[in-house]
Order: sequence, then C-alpha cells, then structure tokens
Amino acid sequence: MTDSFKNTTDGKYEFTINYSERELTCHVEREGDILHVHIDNNIKADIELHPDGTAVQISGSELPESNIDYIRRMILDDQNIDSGKGSGI
Repeated sequence: MTDSFKNTTDGKYEFTINYSERELTCHVEREGDILHVHIDNNIKADIELHPDGTAVQISGSELPESNIDYIRRMILDDQNIDSGKGSGI
C-alpha cells in the first residue's frame, strides 16, 4: 500500500486501496454518517457509519468487508497510514 492520503477540509478524502489484487485510487466524500466511495472511477458504493464505530455498506458495487473496514479506519482514525488487518498490505 502506498503512503498516499489526502484529506481536505470539505469532507473529501483520497488514498490508495488494494482492490482485486490491484492498488487503486479511492475517493471518499463524507456527508454526515454516509461515505460516498468511488474507487478507480468505476466502482461506487455508499457506506453508513454507526455510532458504535462500525460501518455497513448500504448501496452500490459490493465491496469486500476488509475494504469497508479499511475505508472506515482511514476516515475515522487519527492515523493516516495503517498496515493492519484488512489494509491490503
């Protein structure tokens, strides 16, 4: 996984993610508790963040649970780079 993470003040994020054995750019726009995810300009999904810190995909292309967890951690955690379980590293 490349050490690439960009967070803007308007709730938009950009980082790389390992999807289908490829490293792709992931764009996330946060609107409240909903994350609008765009991976490689052709994979789109919405993820809902719950108050207990969990995340559930609510629409779009089906993402592996490890990708959902990685996206959640990239947005919610203070640490920008994570090589933990599900990160694809």
